[in-house]
Amino acid sequence: MGRVLRVIEGRRRDLGGFEVRRVLPAAGLQTVGPFIFFDHMGPAAFAPGAGVDVRPHPHIGLATVTYLFDGAFMHRDSLGSAQLIRPGDVNWMVAGRGIVHSERTPAALRAAPGGGSLHGIQTWIALPRGQEEVAPAFEHHPAATLPEIHGTGSELRLIAGTAWGARAPASVYSPMFYVAATLEAGAAVALPDEHAERAVYVAEGEVEIADGRHGVGGMVILEPGARVQVSAVSPARVMLLGGAPLDGPRHIWWNFVSSSLERIERAKLDWREERFAAVPGDDERIPLPAA
Repeated sequence: MGRVLRVIEGRRRDLGGFEVRRVLPAAGLQTVGPFIFFDHMGPAAFAPGAGVDVRPHPHIGLATVTYLFDGAFMHRDSLGSAQLIRPGDVNWMVAGRGIVHSERTPAALRAAPGGGSLHGIQTWIALPRGQEEVAPAFEHHPAATLPEIHGTGSELRLIAGTAWGARAPASVYSPMFYVAATLEAGAAVALPDEHAERAVYVAEGEVEIADGRHGVGGMVILEPGARVQVSAVSPARVMLLGGAPLDGPRHIWWNFVSSSLERIERAKLDWREERFAAVPGDDERIPLPAA
């Protein structure tokens, strides 16, 4: 069986009203395949009337994917998209040369008598150098349209890319795979072996990989090319991810990702001087950070 190269523990961050575990980028490891940013949101419970309010903010040079286990978000962007995302659905947003978006808890959840909740994963996918300036785009893929692979005690949903002979509908720009796996205690799944870089993130429960046990908040980085199996010690929810190595390092500043420092400086100036397109129906904005 393959061996574990390292384990990255998510760093806890309070985003005001709810907590995230930030896993990527990590010290000494910027990416796994094209995955350059990985946040585990919640689980969080909100009082009636409260929720998440991520005001309009810009991105360049990446694609974002939001995947929820619990709760809901209303996504709006500068293309005019207005899309509710629920558990199991995929919102795939390509920033390319520039997009602005917001994510907020919908009014119906805020008004629920017991309050709302949130649990899920947000990631950024770095675009290849040749596609960093593609036109921005947004795709929504309901849960029913995503490939599923069922095994004994396991349910695997392919969020993006290719794995086990299946292909997800999201328009990816480089070889990759991203899978949400739900495992009963004692169930096991072998990771796809066609991708050079692979990792397993434990979102719930406890799993065993290569004779080591790993719990919530740990991302296990795996040896390239080796056969690797994930076994559930308890009922577990894990994210399987990876792909081809990224074509060189990236600069990251705030919400901008690029192979060019000059391009990031231009994006900073464009946001400061309000040259990015606005988000229809959401006229707030997050100011450019001071540093």
